[in-house]
Amino acid sequence: MDDKYDLESVNLPYLSGLAFKLFVELLESPLRGLVVPGLLKQAGFERFRALDVDEPPTLYPYTYSGPLASEDGQVSRDELPDTAPAAGPGFKFTNVYDYARAYREGTTDPEEVAHKVLTAIKASNQADPPLRAIIFVDEDDVLSQARAAKERLQTGTALSIFDGVPVAVKDEVDMLPFPTTVGTSFLGNQPAAEDSTVVARMRAAGALLIGKTNLHEIGIGMTGFNRHHGTARNPYNTAHYTGGSSSGPAGAVASGLCPVAIGADGGGSIRVPAAFCGLVGLKATFGRVSEFGAADLCWSVAYLGPIAASVADAALMYGILAGPDLKDEHSLNQPAPRLHGWDQTDMSGLKLGIYEPWFNHASQEMVRACQEMVESFKQLGAEVHQVVIPDLDACRVAHLITIAGEMTQALDRYDREHRKDYSLEVRTNLALAREFTARDYIKAQRVRTRMMANFNQVLKDVDVVLTPVSGVSAPQIKATALPDGDSDLSTLNEIMRFGVVANMTGLPAIAFPVGYTQTGLPLGMQAIARPWEEVTLLRIARAAEQVVERQKPQVWYQIL
Repeated sequence: MDDKYDLESVNLPYLSGLAFKLFVELLESPLRGLVVPGLLKQAGFERFRALDVDEPPTLYPYTYSGPLASEDGQVSRDELPDTAPAAGPGFKFTNVYDYARAYREGTTDPEEVAHKVLTAIKASNQADPPLRAIIFVDEDDVLSQARAAKERLQTGTALSIFDGVPVAVKDEVDMLPFPTTVGTSFLGNQPAAEDSTVVARMRAAGALLIGKTNLHEIGIGMTGFNRHHGTARNPYNTAHYTGGSSSGPAGAVASGLCPVAIGADGGGSIRVPAAFCGLVGLKATFGRVSEFGAADLCWSVAYLGPIAASVADAALMYGILAGPDLKDEHSLNQPAPRLHGWDQTDMSGLKLGIYEPWFNHASQEMVRACQEMVESFKQLGAEVHQVVIPDLDACRVAHLITIAGEMTQALDRYDREHRKDYSLEVRTNLALAREFTARDYIKAQRVRTRMMANFNQVLKDVDVVLTPVSGVSAPQIKATALPDGDSDLSTLNEIMRFGVVANMTGLPAIAFPVGYTQTGLPLGMQAIARPWEEVTLLRIARAAEQVVERQKPQVWYQIL
């Protein structure tokens, strides 16, 4: 174990256009040996392969030793908040409670809302540039859902506070009556056979499921670029990315099309888009939220969860989604989910851990905003402790091997026929992943074991570890990136610096707003907690929400 901080910024060549195309053709050719060793060395593989790791491999980051659940379970409805806590300063996003109150006061109804949402989705995709947050809509299905919700509300038989509330779903999880394309041009030729569990739970709560959202193709990128369905645009500035891979959910929520959406996170893919779009994103503990019905892409680092405009909305959706599901064996390894105390903003006694060189390894604006939030937390009673987290670079490479290796294997059946149907960026990632060995993968899982121990040790002394969500704010969409994409590994490295450890270790993590750049782009902070302590994360995000003055996105659709 080396206590030295070992993550580095890199300055790698930027590729686009013909040069990028020729580079990818070389990677996929018998001559790839001319470039692959150098690329892997730049990515840290030489150091990783020379690393001595004595720990046994951990293939799935289980952290619960109690009895397996024998039936489906959720947060008790008694614990779901039924009234909205006081909003923080600045712009007020429309939240789940606003819809519920408007329906029950009779100022509107789900059918009227459905028509407005459908009109707004059309307008968003006809704009210049198009938002491309939501890519698949079935108007008849949306209106049918809305009429049913309207009738329930009129007869006093509402299914929950979510009844009739618009919710969007990332096109990585199954939802009737749609196919699941995972952001590609060739997958999802047939509609899904049944709802994923997360969708089924939202449907059972009465949510108005308005459509499938965009994503970075097969979820293997962090910007949100997609040449097949159009690149999702950031509602705070449409010249910038939303972040990925849950680009569409973040764009849909930040633009007001819905207050909450279902995202997926393999290496920061809920938290980064949430941060880039000024929202809240929660990645729960491994196994807390069922993965049944999610695309088979990266089994050991995959998570589903909410992207929301407010912490209360994130808590509500978490309360619906969390809990054992007999259709997903990984979800059976968990204690009962709770929400009690999620909105307690007094932070007295909470111990916040900061690994200073990691915390400060971001843009000046990002670090300044996060530091100011830490000071606010201290004023609310929290204690700040300096911590040390070894082996972060080894974890970075281990995560890359794990997620890219699992994705390459999952998609191998399509390689012969569809390799050139992917974007150049995806082809690059998959080509490099084919160079990984079984020894690389097993060592990555041994590093996972070490990182779980490292974080467990740190979290004995503090309640959470705080970091920025990303090293930078939402990058600008370069003209050279359209329509075929680009390779900007230096920026990708900055984006992913803080996200991957929670995926590898299975620890819960949340992203929440802490401010804006001088040009108005959102900045986000991350908190990582002990297993199963999602309530602690919601408390911290809720405390921050009372301090940060939210700003209105440039693209905003007023549905209510």
